Amino acid sequence: MPTTALVWFRNDLRLRDHEALAYAARRHDRLLPVYCLAPRLLETTRWGVAKTGAFRLRFLLESLADLRASLRGRGSDLLVRQGAPATVIKDLVTTHAVDEVCFIEEVGTEESAAEQAVEDALKDTDASPAFFWGKTLYHLDDLPIDGPADVDDVFTPFRKRLEKQSSVRATFAAPDALPPLPDAAQAGPLPTLPDLGVSPDAATPDPRGVLPFKGGETAGLERLRTYLWAKDCLRSYKKTRNGLLGANYSSKFSAWLAHGCLSPRTIYEEVKRYEDERTSNKSTYWMIFELIWRDFFTFVGWKYGERLFYRSGPMDRAIDWTTHEPSFERWATGTTGIPFIDANMRELNTTGFMSNRGRQNVASMLAKSLRLDWRMGAAYFESKLVDYDVTSNWGNWAYNAGVGHDPRDRYFNIVKQAHRYDGDGAYVRHWLPELADVPDEKIHEPQTMNTDEQKAAGCIIGTDYPNPMVDLEQTYERLRSA
Repeated sequence: MPTTALVWFRNDLRLRDHEALAYAARRHDRLLPVYCLAPRLLETTRWGVAKTGAFRLRFLLESLADLRASLRGRGSDLLVRQGAPATVIKDLVTTHAVDEVCFIEEVGTEESAAEQAVEDALKDTDASPAFFWGKTLYHLDDLPIDGPADVDDVFTPFRKRLEKQSSVRATFAAPDALPPLPDAAQAGPLPTLPDLGVSPDAATPDPRGVLPFKGGETAGLERLRTYLWAKDCLRSYKKTRNGLLGANYSSKFSAWLAHGCLSPRTIYEEVKRYEDERTSNKSTYWMIFELIWRDFFTFVGWKYGERLFYRSGPMDRAIDWTTHEPSFERWATGTTGIPFIDANMRELNTTGFMSNRGRQNVASMLAKSLRLDWRMGAAYFESKLVDYDVTSNWGNWAYNAGVGHDPRDRYFNIVKQAHRYDGDGAYVRHWLPELADVPDEKIHEPQTMNTDEQKAAGCIIGTDYPNPMVDLEQTYERLRSA
C-alpha cells in the first residue's frame, strides 16, 4: 500500500535545507504539505496591539504564495487552512490516511504548545509524529552540552564552546521533484489581507524604507545573492553594519530568517563560498558571528521556556517597572521629543523595520530611561516587526532591559549614540521632516536652540516638534546611582 506523509510548515517556509520535507519525500509515496493559519496569530496581545501586524502578515502571505509556487513546480502543492493546527492536522490525517506528520521543531511557549497539541491529537489516529531541527546554525544534537540546563547564560562562552567543539552540518538540497498530493486533496485558496481584516494600504511600507521586504524563499535567495555577490557588501559588513540609511549597510536577512525562507546554514554556506572565491576577513566572520548570536537566543529560550516572558525576565531580576500608558504612547508613536528615538520609531511604524542600532537605543529609552515594563516594548515589536522572531525579540529585549543575559547591565546614552551614528543628522531628517532645517550641531537636541534659532529653522519646539518627555541626563544619573 502507498504511504502518505503530511509536512506541517510553520516558520520554515522554504524547500532548500528543509530536513522534514526531504525525509518525507524520500520515504513516502504521497505528500501533503500543509500550512495552518492559527487563530492566535490574529489575536490582540495583553498590551492591546495586534499580535501579527500588517507588515509581517503581508510578508507571511507572500511567503506562502512563493512556497506554493515552488511546490507546484515540483509536482506538489501547499494546502492552506485557517484553524488550530491540532484540529486541522487531525482532520487531514484522518481524511487522507496519513502515516507520518513531519515538522521542524520550534522554540517558544506558544509554538511548543501547538506541537504538543498536534502530538496529542495524533494519539487518536494511526499517524505518528516525526520531529526535526532546522532553526539554528548549529544543530541541537551537536551542542557540546548535556541538556538545556547546560546552556551558557553569557554569549561569549557559549560561542567559544560551539566554535571549538561543534561544527555546522551541511544543508539539504531543494528537491527536484516531489510525490503528488493524495487523491482528492484540495489546496484551498490563499487568504488575502482583506480576508484577514487588514487593509492593503496598512501593509504598504513607506517608500523611504530601506527595503520593500518581499516575502518568500525566492526573494530571500535573491537578497542573499545581491548582498554577497552582486553588490559585494560582505567584505565591509563589520564596518557598515551599524548604519541607518540605505539597503546595504547591513544584510537585512532577518525577515527571511524569521519566516524560515532562508536557513542560517544556507547563509553560512554562501559566506564560506564567498571566503573561498573572494575574500576572508573580519567582516565575513562577523556575519557568522551574528548567526551564532541568533543561535544563542534560541537556545536560551529553549533553556528558560516561559521565564523568557516573565516580568523579571529569565534572570529573575526584580525591577520596579511601571506601565504609564501616556509615556508608552509617546514612545510608540515617535513623539518623545528625542529625535533619534522618534526617527527610529517612525521608521518602524511605517515600514516594519528598524536597524539593530536603533533597536538597542529605543529599548534603552523605554526600559532604562522611562522604566516602563520591558514586555510592553517587546510586544510592540512583536506586532510591528516584519522580521519578528520569538526568541530573538524577547531575548534581546530582556537583554537590553537588564533582566536577561547581559552581564554588564548597560544603558545607552542616546544623544551620544545619535551623534556617533548619525553625525550629520541625515537619518533624523529622513524620518522627521519637521526638523529638516535644524543645523547639524543642534539636530539631536533641537530644544537647545534659542527662540530666534528655532524660528530660523522653522521648528518651534512644543509646536512643530514636541519638547522632550524626560531629561535623559537625569535618568542616566539615576541609573549610575543605582
